[in-house]
Amino acid sequence: MARSAPIDVLASYATAVYARDVDALLALYHQDVTVYDMWEQWLYDGQPAWRGMVEGWFGSLGDERVQVTFDDVRSTVTPDMATVHAIVTYAGLSAGGERLRAMNNRVTLTLVPGGNGWLILHEHSSAPAAFESGKVNLNRLG
Repeated sequence: MARSAPIDVLASYATAVYARDVDALLALYHQDVTVYDMWEQWLYDGQPAWRGMVEGWFGSLGDERVQVTFDDVRSTVTPDMATVHAIVTYAGLSAGGERLRAMNNRVTLTLVPGGNGWLILHEHSSAPAAFESGKVNLNRLG
């Protein structure tokens, strides 16, 4: 069976987040993943640590959903490793599908072959911060 493309992980990520499906999202990650997330904690080391963050995130949503989209996607692929980076938009949607808010992050993924596809071994998200104030800019246009 042919291995899927590394960028296919992005569509699976968006689907799992929209469904608030913890197990589907974590299935995209290597057991030994290291995540440099933009929020709260300095790093998440290993899938069990990342699970706690994902469960907390999804549990905080109530009846809202999160629509994830990726722009300016670029990738480099070798047989043993791939990198994917993009601008990701997280949009909060009401139970009725109305867009309530949105924010942008930059994301870089390092992937390794796993199963019939690729697994995220390292994830790093960021956004630019103003030098003088340290305020983070979560609006790509602003």
